[in-house]
Amino acid sequence: MKVLLDIKDSKAAFIMELLDNFKYVKTETLTPYKAEVLKSVKQAVEEMKLVKEGKLKATSAKDLLDEL
Repeated sequence: MKVLLDIKDSKAAFIMELLDNFKYVKTETLTPYKAEVLKSVKQAVEEMKLVKEGKLKATSAKDLLDEL
């Protein structure tokens, strides 16, 4: 299982040290850029789910291209 944690900077070192003591836990620190990309992808997936459920109106490809 993968879990993404958002930890205050002041507590991050403690939590990372704690997690590193568990042999069955692997940790990977995300750069601010990777964290933002991950957040954006998650939001896009949630919006697509709402579009499929009919709770959100999709924008056509033509409208997207016209905006550019």
